[in-house]
Amino acid sequence: MPVNPLLPEELLHFIWQHRLFRQQPLFTTGGDPIRILCPGIHNHHDGPDFSHASIHIGTTRWVGNVELHVRSSDWYRHLHHHNPKYVNIILHVVFVDDKEKQHFPAPCLELQEHISKLMLRHYSALKNNTAFIPCAGLASRVPPLHWMAWEERLLADRWEQKMQQWQQWLVETRYNWDELCNFVLAEAFGLPQNAATMLQLAQSIPWKLLLRYRHDLQLTEALLFGQAGMLDIEHPDGYTQALQRHYSWLCHKHQLTPIPGSNWKWLRIRPSSFPSMRIACFAALLHRHPRLFAGLLDITTVAALQEIFFVEPSPYWRTHYRLSGSEQATTATIGQQGVNSIIINAVLPLLFFYGQVCNSYYRRQLALEWLLQLPAEDNKIIKGWKKIGIYPHNALESQGLLHLKKYYCNEKKCLQCAVGARLMMKEGITV
Repeated sequence: MPVNPLLPEELLHFIWQHRLFRQQPLFTTGGDPIRILCPGIHNHHDGPDFSHASIHIGTTRWVGNVELHVRSSDWYRHLHHHNPKYVNIILHVVFVDDKEKQHFPAPCLELQEHISKLMLRHYSALKNNTAFIPCAGLASRVPPLHWMAWEERLLADRWEQKMQQWQQWLVETRYNWDELCNFVLAEAFGLPQNAATMLQLAQSIPWKLLLRYRHDLQLTEALLFGQAGMLDIEHPDGYTQALQRHYSWLCHKHQLTPIPGSNWKWLRIRPSSFPSMRIACFAALLHRHPRLFAGLLDITTVAALQEIFFVEPSPYWRTHYRLSGSEQATTATIGQQGVNSIIINAVLPLLFFYGQVCNSYYRRQLALEWLLQLPAEDNKIIKGWKKIGIYPHNALESQGLLHLKKYYCNEKKCLQCAVGARLMMKEGITV
C-alpha cells in the first residue's frame, strides 16, 4: 500500500504519543509480538524522538529510546546509521516499511494498517481548510471546561512573550520601573499599526529628560512631536510654530536626534487613532501623572485604573487630528474600548510582571482578577470567533483567543493546540 502523502512526521509523532492506533495484535516486521506499555516522553530536541519508552518485544521488556519515521528508509536518508545518538534505539516505528530486507539496529514496527483512515482524512481536512480557523465547524463542540483550561494556558504564553522582552528592558534601564512603564505604555498607545514606532519614539528620549520637562504640557508635546519627526511642516499654524520653537531649543540644548517622520503609518487608520492623536494623549498622560508606575501600584479597583487613562490632551486637539491640519471638531480623549485595550495589553501584564520579579503573589493575582473583571475585547478577530460559536466572556478569554488565532490557527498547528488535539483524538482508533 502506498504511503499516504498527507501523513507528516508530526502527525505520526502525535499518533504514537497518544496511542491513536489499534493496539492488538501488534507484531514487529520480524514477526515478534509487541506490546506498548509506555510510548515514552516526546523529545523536541536533537536525538531520538521519544525517550524512556517501555515496550514488550517477544518475552523481553525493553526501556529506552524510540525513533519514528514515515518510511523505514528514512533511517538511512537522515544518516542515523552514522549518528551515535541512535545506537541504543529499542524500537523503530514507521508508517510504512519500504526497506524490508534492510538491516536496522532495532526491531521495526509498521503502523500503516493500524491507523484510522478517517483520522488521516480529518487531519487532511484541517490542514486544507481555508475558513477563519481550521476547525471552524467543530470548535464549538469542545466542552467549555476544556476551552477554559486552554485559554488560561494561552494567556500565560502570551504574557510570557511580553515579559521576556520586558526583562531585557528592565536590565537595560537598571531596574528603573518608571522607565520600563514608559516604554510599555508608549508601545500600547501606538496601537498595532504604530506600536513599534511609538516604542522607538519613547526610547529616543532620555528618561531623565522626559522627567525634567513633563511638568509643562506644551514642552512635553514639543519634545514628543519633535522627536517623532512631525514638526517639519512647511506652513505651520500658530500652535505648531510654538512647538517648533520649543523643540529647536530642546534639540540644541540636549543634542537630540529625531526619528524619521516617514516611519509613521497613517493609511487605513481612523482619524481619532492617528499617531498624532495618540502622541497628544500620551503627552497628556505623562504630564498628568508624573510618577505613573507608582500610581498604578496604589490603585485598588478596575474603575480607578480606567480613570487614569481617560486623559484630555491640550485644547488644540479638540479641533485638529494632525498638526496644522484643517480645523474640525474631534473626540480627543481615548474611548472606553481604547482605555480597556491599553489596560489589558500593557498595564495588567506589567503589574503581573512586577509581581513576578518581586515575588508578590498578591500582585500577580490582582492582575488576573482585574483581567477577569474587564469585558472581552471587540475587534475583527474576536468577531470571527463569535461567528463560529466561540464567545469570550471576559478579557482573559479574549486574550487567549487572540493568541490562539495568531500562533496556532494561522500556522495550522492543530496538533499542538489542545482543541485541535482533542478533535483529532476523537477520530481515535477506528481502522
